[in-house]
Amino acid sequence: MRAQDENPSHLRVERLSLPDSLALAVGGKAPFAALGYGTPHGVAWMPTVNARVLSSHGAMADVWHVTGPHIESGTTGIARWRTDGHWLLGAIDLDEATEKQGLAELSHRAYRDLFKTLDQAGTPHLQRIWNYLPQINGDGGGLERYRQFNLGRQEAFLEAGRAAFEGAPAACALGIHQGALSIRFLAGQQAPLPVENPRQVSAYRYPETYGPRSPTFSRAALSDIGDGNIALFISGTASIVGHETVHHGDVLEQTRETLRNLQAVIAAANERGTAEFSLAELDCVVYVRHPADTEAVRDIIEGTLGADAPMARHAVYLEADICRSDLLVEIEAHTVAAGRLRA
Repeated sequence: MRAQDENPSHLRVERLSLPDSLALAVGGKAPFAALGYGTPHGVAWMPTVNARVLSSHGAMADVWHVTGPHIESGTTGIARWRTDGHWLLGAIDLDEATEKQGLAELSHRAYRDLFKTLDQAGTPHLQRIWNYLPQINGDGGGLERYRQFNLGRQEAFLEAGRAAFEGAPAACALGIHQGALSIRFLAGQQAPLPVENPRQVSAYRYPETYGPRSPTFSRAALSDIGDGNIALFISGTASIVGHETVHHGDVLEQTRETLRNLQAVIAAANERGTAEFSLAELDCVVYVRHPADTEAVRDIIEGTLGADAPMARHAVYLEADICRSDLLVEIEAHTVAAGRLRA
């Protein structure tokens, strides 16, 4: 019998500032940290994401904790990971200049080793994925780099027999100006419950005009994280209605539309269980294409929710390119509420 069967582990997340001593603060007995934004120090075994922080409170990290008795670390190909036997956090970083491969090949290789990691560590179900691509909207030899990434990603899903359409995990894909292809992933023992947005076409059902392979993710996912709590993981969300970008060139209206989409996802999630999630309670990362737009985006969020709402007060703002060149802002988020999932 596995140790986690006798002593069930639970997952929780908190947001911390990133001082120089962060590696010491979360090292030792703390099992792992998910993402560090905009700092060169990293979190022990995991480099931070190379994105400029636009938040007034500086660099931040979402730090994931588990209560299980045993933490194991390992590598599977190019993937580094830690697990308590129930939850696993992994990291992959690939530098195109060093690897001498195109982005489609690198993303296929990365996801191939990601799935091998899940098999090796015995944590079969992806909960959430974060993807950061250098120059996401750039030309990759006749095909936009994001579309190249989607080619390799979906091919790896299909080869591994993983759900590439209905049942795909929650995810985001953002563009950084320089650095490695960086992938972070959270997995567990139980399959999450996917959630779609009724205002949007599911990303994996986009028409071929968006590339030869559709993006592989669900709009959100619900996960039982123990102690009677349900986590809602919301994928990168932007100003898209149906499958089309709306409010071209207008960052204010794109931000308002993004908030409407987040509200629609939350409403859909609330129908899937007894947990009650709310927009104001989200912990979010706001990706802004043009740093000069940051205050305008913040004003819309604070004006919609109130400046004292947890989402408004705790939001992390990063400079990043969005997966479509006509999108100016994107928000990804998570939150936790007491409840259970419906069968």
